[in-house]
Amino acid sequence: MLSRRTLAASVAALAVAPLLAACGGDSDAATTTGSGGTKKVGSINIGPDQHRVRGTKDEKIAALVPEAIRERGTLRLGGSADASPPLGFFATDDKTRIGSELDIATLVADTLGLRLQQEQVSWENLFVGLDSGKFDAVFSNVTVTEERKEKYDFATYRLDNIAFEAKKGTDWRVKGPEDVAGRTIAVSSGTNQEKILVDWSKQDEKAGLKPVTIKYFQKDTDYYLALQSGRIDAYLGPNPSAAYHVASAGQSQIIGSISGGGDLVQGKIAATTKKGSGLVDAYAAALDHVIADGSYGRVLKRWGLSSEAVPKSEINPRGLPKP
Repeated sequence: MLSRRTLAASVAALAVAPLLAACGGDSDAATTTGSGGTKKVGSINIGPDQHRVRGTKDEKIAALVPEAIRERGTLRLGGSADASPPLGFFATDDKTRIGSELDIATLVADTLGLRLQQEQVSWENLFVGLDSGKFDAVFSNVTVTEERKEKYDFATYRLDNIAFEAKKGTDWRVKGPEDVAGRTIAVSSGTNQEKILVDWSKQDEKAGLKPVTIKYFQKDTDYYLALQSGRIDAYLGPNPSAAYHVASAGQSQIIGSISGGGDLVQGKIAATTKKGSGLVDAYAAALDHVIADGSYGRVLKRWGLSSEAVPKSEINPRGLPKP
């Protein structure tokens, strides 16, 4: 998304699942422990033993990697230190980093015949690391924007969508502005999704429909409790966070998703590298390879993100426009 804090479904999302389950949710919403101590929230494995989907080296694609990196044998990966399930967060041992972004990066590294060397830093230091050459790649929910394309190269691997999350069992669906007219919807202040919702509300009023009543809360747990109590009709937030909450708490459902770029452009998430590093072609080829062999799809499915799959990796596509 445009603002990284819009993606922070913090570890509080893990705590809210048992809380909501106590209000009459599905029994599988609780944290469970299976054989070998593997822990799950709903259907999602959050234990340190991930049994990751792995790839195999493709010699032709690996040859696209610059010689210096091939000789080094490692792909230095930067990732956000924020806890943002299911994108990136710590497992139940509080030390093993897990999530969809790391799983996809692992597939790419496997295909390139490189060992992944990862480091978590603050959001702004991801780009500092790319600029300085400390990182060869960032797989951390980075949206392609026209401004970022001036300094970085991108190979896309996921759609950047936002989602409307409503109470489980509702038959209401959202496809456009008219579907939210007169509804009460919560959103985080200062986010791209807030801007889209405000624009939709204005469109409704111009069309003679009722405006949207927009609500704001301080914490993720407040949004979800308001949803269960009926104080709001829906919560508009990042699709990955919504998908994770749906799978973990078992109390809600996604009733519609749209591009994080609104009506302007389909937002896309991409592997990011310093412009001119010589790596973007290798990333795109590796991503196309794992998309074709099905391993990419299995990764997205295990994290509940199949709806954000792309059919192929694009290099430096049209990005979100400059502010």
